[in-house]
Amino acid sequence: MAYGPMGFSLLEGAAPTFGVSAFDSQPLFPSENWRLCNPASGEAPADCATTHPLAWTDIWITNHILMAVIGAILVIAFWLIVSHKPQVVPSKRQWAGEYVYNLLRNGVGREIIGENYHKYVPWLVALFSFIMINNLFGSFFLVMFPTFSVIGFAWGLALLSYLLYNYVGIRKHGFFRYVKNMIVPNDVPGPLLILIVPLEFLSNFIIRPITLGLRLFANLFAGHLLIMIFVVGGSWLLTYTEHNLVYNVAGALSLLISFGLFALELLVAYLQAYIFTVLTAQYVASAEAESH
Repeated sequence: MAYGPMGFSLLEGAAPTFGVSAFDSQPLFPSENWRLCNPASGEAPADCATTHPLAWTDIWITNHILMAVIGAILVIAFWLIVSHKPQVVPSKRQWAGEYVYNLLRNGVGREIIGENYHKYVPWLVALFSFIMINNLFGSFFLVMFPTFSVIGFAWGLALLSYLLYNYVGIRKHGFFRYVKNMIVPNDVPGPLLILIVPLEFLSNFIIRPITLGLRLFANLFAGHLLIMIFVVGGSWLLTYTEHNLVYNVAGALSLLISFGLFALELLVAYLQAYIFTVLTAQYVASAEAESH
């Protein structure tokens, strides 16, 4: 069965668009093999993936990749616009840019990283801006899907932050001293190190990047899924044709609640961008610290 706007089933042969199928990456230029293995009816040969391999464009040029690219372009455009011809008395657009920049520079970089924060501010600003824009896609009517509801994007950013703070620590302390600082806490009795060292290694080198990406993905995925349930379910109940007034009233209430959920998603979009940026700064600070 195919799904159309907001997840309703469509006639046989119709292509999936929004709602349920929004979570699926769709190639912008599908190859013949992709069309064969992904028919609208949902019926495909069992060995299709083996006998009809996908083209690279089916994997790398998709709707979600396009969203990420558009998000990056919007971030670049925003900062170019707000920084164009700066004045002593800032205009409204310059003030908006300075407000966001100072929030990240002073409230995150300087407060968390410390005296060497300047060199990390560009990354923190770019990171926050990119996550924020892509999160807001979930409330934008032409898209209605946050990019980071696809976990690969969240883990991609987490990997970049992971590489950054480990590089910072290794560059400052050297490989072996950095690893020692991260897994051997100060003033821990010797016998306890047998238990503490493996836990610290897992926490700092394995769990951190996983939870960093998973937190961003889970919040955006759950929020979008919840809104979809209320909108799809509410629409179905509201248009229920078996003369059941209770269903119709419940559908109307469900749609009203969905507006509140959209407002909540705006808050979640900001909070998750901010939290991801703060945690990245915290991990950089811990990598630069002399002891753990």
